[in-house]
Amino acid sequence: MSESTMIPSLDTPYSLTRDEILRYRKDGHIFLRGVASADEIAAYRPVVEEVAREWARKRESQGRIEEYGTFFQQVTNVWRLNDRLRRFVFGKRFARIAAELMGVKGVRLYHDQALFKPPGGKATPWHQDQFYWPLDTRHTITMWMPLVDVPETMGTMRLASGSHIEGALVNLSISDKAHGLFDELIAARHFPIVSHALRAGDATFHAGWTVHSTYANSSNDVREVMTVIYYEDGTRLRQPESEFQKADMEVFHPGQKPGELAASTLNPLLYP
Repeated sequence: MSESTMIPSLDTPYSLTRDEILRYRKDGHIFLRGVASADEIAAYRPVVEEVAREWARKRESQGRIEEYGTFFQQVTNVWRLNDRLRRFVFGKRFARIAAELMGVKGVRLYHDQALFKPPGGKATPWHQDQFYWPLDTRHTITMWMPLVDVPETMGTMRLASGSHIEGALVNLSISDKAHGLFDELIAARHFPIVSHALRAGDATFHAGWTVHSTYANSSNDVREVMTVIYYEDGTRLRQPESEFQKADMEVFHPGQKPGELAASTLNPLLYP
């Protein structure tokens, strides 16, 4: 049996309803059951685990500003580290969902991440992903897909519905201080907080400005998650407004400058 037969392509469509698309645009996030099948997850999970273990041994930052290390183990752009995982990250099923939710014709890859939160891993504070991104668009979205069943006790996501509408809300990077300010803001603006228990292969999709966090992992098992971040094809790079956006431009858009189309060799067109 060839490797291509053993490793699924993930290109078959996933049918979204009109209600799901409208709900995403209203809330800034959506929970979808069975985006990947049990067999597909079983094929990819060992490969993700292998890459995560390898990079944990190397203890390399991969050029990122290290802020997340106390919350989870992070490996970025696994598609460049393993040819089999390229098939996962480049899956047209996932990219098509992202495009349809945002209502755009095409999406490019910003980057992917394997996020492993160990037993006892502390809660990830409230934050907005797009605080870090030098992208001149509101059409950004992250797929968060567990490779194992993730109940609340293992560190599932919490999302503040409607928080994406207003763009940047707290001008601080992820931290306990920022978490406190977001807590106050969420209460003051009455953003409903939503969380879900996910099975392996389920996924949440959330907009770049959606405020979100995760619970601590109080279980005895590692919380294993793959994320893929997409943005609208045709997006241009903006002038970085922080050291974090400057670092992201250098790492994920190498050789590019503000005002140029965000389309480096690290940002392939994934759909259509």
